[in-house]
Amino acid sequence: MPSFSWDEPEGLAPRGTLIVLAGRGEHGGVYERFGRRLAFDAYRVRALGDPSADPSVLDEAAKLLADETLPGPKVLVGSDTGASYAARLAAERTAGVDALILAGLPTGAWAAGSWEEEVEARTACPTHRGRLTNDPAFRRGALAEAPVTHSLGLVRIPVLALHGADDTVSPVDSAYAGTSVRPVILHGGRHDVLNDALHRTVAATVVLFLERLRLSPELPVIAEGLA
Repeated sequence: MPSFSWDEPEGLAPRGTLIVLAGRGEHGGVYERFGRRLAFDAYRVRALGDPSADPSVLDEAAKLLADETLPGPKVLVGSDTGASYAARLAAERTAGVDALILAGLPTGAWAAGSWEEEVEARTACPTHRGRLTNDPAFRRGALAEAPVTHSLGLVRIPVLALHGADDTVSPVDSAYAGTSVRPVILHGGRHDVLNDALHRTVAATVVLFLERLRLSPELPVIAEGLA
């Protein structure tokens, strides 16, 4: 499966690089909306496939992290099992990873009785539902595959975790049990939180995290008093 790229607008200096690892059944192309929005804010985005279906994705991620032509900070973004693999790479001290963004960290296998039930659990966004439904490269039923363990407790770099409050695939109460990570909970959000109905709020949250990361790995506060 090919990788997908979105770059900063002409005339703007790039502010960093995001490397996206897709989740079960997905490919990098389903993150086009996310990639375009972050690229508009001058972050380069490289979206790869599902590592659980194609282990070579991890080799490609390592190459991108080592690519000195891509600007830092370099952040691994993972959705579903992509989040588990991103955490594993960070726990293994893979060179070049400055931070993690984890969305819908999985807790186990999940099986729906129909495609309608699966897409309902994945997203409340009608645009994204239509994309998945009409995408011949998307693997339906892949959520029934058991996810890899994530090793998040061994990660020693900044982490932004995003999780839908209404995620029935990976309930938030158990997703981060045993870790010190406190997720940003999206009320009304479902499993595919980067592509859910609240995708604008998610993108804004990601940009704020990235801007803080650019200042320091200690994530200094930029704005206070936001409602």
